[in-house]
Amino acid sequence: MKIDLTNTTSSKINAALMEARRARGSGAAGMVLTLVIVTDEGSAYDALKAANDASREHPMRTLAVIKRAGRSPRARAETRLDAEILVGSDAGSGETVVLRMHGELAAHAQSVVLPLLLPDAPTVVWWPDNAPHHPAQDPLGSIAQRRITDAVTAESPVGQLAQRAQSYTPGDTDLAWTRVTGWRSMLAAALDQRPSTIVSAVVEGESYNPSVELLGLWLTNRLQVPVERVVTNGPGITAVHLRTKDGDITLDRPDGLLGTLSMPGSPDRQVALKRRETSELIAEELRRLDPDDIYATAVRTPVDRLHEPSNAETAAAELVAREVAEEAVEEAAEAAVEQAVANPERVTAGTAEKKPARKAAGKRTGKDGA
Repeated sequence: MKIDLTNTTSSKINAALMEARRARGSGAAGMVLTLVIVTDEGSAYDALKAANDASREHPMRTLAVIKRAGRSPRARAETRLDAEILVGSDAGSGETVVLRMHGELAAHAQSVVLPLLLPDAPTVVWWPDNAPHHPAQDPLGSIAQRRITDAVTAESPVGQLAQRAQSYTPGDTDLAWTRVTGWRSMLAAALDQRPSTIVSAVVEGESYNPSVELLGLWLTNRLQVPVERVVTNGPGITAVHLRTKDGDITLDRPDGLLGTLSMPGSPDRQVALKRRETSELIAEELRRLDPDDIYATAVRTPVDRLHEPSNAETAAAELVAREVAEEAVEEAAEAAVEQAVANPERVTAGTAEKKPARKAAGKRTGKDGA
């Protein structure tokens, strides 16, 4: 069912929703929350489709706020509210109201939205794009228990993370963080199966992808080890390597569909790691509405803590050189121990004779280097 209201008010919209509910034979609302989507005409269709799909898991009232301030002085002077009400199969498992605010009314969207919120139910505000710098201080964001942004849609996605860290308020979250849930779960499960001491990590993914940065920052905080950031062609995150003394724990997903988990001493396993749709991300965020402290810790970590080599080949070469150097040191130490056990007097005398020579060599090297 679709109802169009032109030049209307919030009270008339509420009355139309009640009448539509009665026409369907449903007296009770049966919805668990209100989702407010702040968007424009260009992104409204995709955002509403994602919200309708997510409503099958979370029955809710969806309010799409589309601000149309107008380009000319005459258009801005005209204050009007047009509404499009969708119920039944057109609105998923809930109700959808598209609010088009014209003129000066666009600057006071909260006055229109407040009477339409479900009573005694939480409110979530989602900005599919063009999110405010401080979501919690936005007039619409201030009425919500949870505020959802998406750094991927910003002109500078990685720079947007710094803005999110600066303006973070409990209840804020970002879909760039939601996209790494599967990666975090798989890596945590791998370490549970094979407890190991991680010495460093590598995160590979496409450039200007905030999810790659957030995953690296999460590993930095949780493992307290150096994390390298390697740029690839994508799509999204392509691989994570956790370096241990026994070998690398690798989670590789080159095609964005299926991942491969490799651990030392275990056969490779295929894991489901498909890139998810926006509706799945929104549904995940609506499952719990309490503050996400882990996200707060990750986003507040400076991005410059990630070491970014010039390319993947350089990183691989550095890894091989490091392993060869470590093996050479271990072999030299073993040979010295065997020689000391075989002839302790000779080794002691030889060490005493070599000390002056080493000091002289050190002096010559320092003079040449200066």
